[in-house]
Amino acid sequence: QEEGELIVEGLLNISWGLRRPIRLQMQDEQQRIRPPPSSSSWHSGCNLGAHGSLLKPSPLPDIPVLGPEPAGSSEHRGNGTGEPGSDPPGPAPQLMRTRSDVGVRPRGSSRTPGEQRRLRRHRFSINGHFYNHRTSVFTPAYGSVTNVRINSTMTTPQVLKLLLNKFKVRGTPSPYALNAQFKQKLRGSDFPLLARILQGPCEQVSKVFLMEKDQVEEVTYDVAQYIKFEMPILRSFIQKLEEEEDREVKKLKHKYSILRLMIEQRLEEISEGPTAM
Repeated sequence: QEEGELIVEGLLNISWGLRRPIRLQMQDEQQRIRPPPSSSSWHSGCNLGAHGSLLKPSPLPDIPVLGPEPAGSSEHRGNGTGEPGSDPPGPAPQLMRTRSDVGVRPRGSSRTPGEQRRLRRHRFSINGHFYNHRTSVFTPAYGSVTNVRINSTMTTPQVLKLLLNKFKVRGTPSPYALNAQFKQKLRGSDFPLLARILQGPCEQVSKVFLMEKDQVEEVTYDVAQYIKFEMPILRSFIQKLEEEEDREVKKLKHKYSILRLMIEQRLEEISEGPTAM
């Protein structure tokens, strides 16, 4: 309960009833597709940041250059081999570090250019799954069931938006509609979860379909109320209706047969009248 109001939450099973194909989105809404850096951005003397931005070159530390040592200090040092008086090697000149002119190139791959283009086309991800252009447009199998977790305060447009966002279907929910009891369209102010609960527990009798608005053929309430019954009861209803129809047909035939006899009798009387005179 929230603020004294009872709220029901659960999974709503929705059957696909679309006749036209749907198109999936190319990427998640929170993702951004960054093109790979071009070969022209890899050149000598440039640093690229994590997002491909150009960074300033870092300053190089100053390396001091030492001068020659006095000759007297060499007499007391030795050459490192234990022989006194040998001249030690002079200090190696230390040069300033410079940048190389060699350009940085991305690591090559063994894939052919055609395979690399195909991988780039199919690289986009939706909910952790790779997007594939060849399977991005399809028609769900009629009658296949999916589900969404909703509560009793969500209206029909909110449920439609949640369902389409779950499967990343491109477009708005406006062309679609939810239909309970096969042909009874749920209005925008209806609550689909409550409507499903009121239909009863039997999934074979009470279903919620996702359909196109222009494909919906609504029926009257007098006809829709029979969908709640089981098939044997419906067959008995049909049998009773057929028997009643036969009785009405017999009554009409008997009525018009009597009228025909009366008309024929009157015609005979009219035709015999002048001859009798």
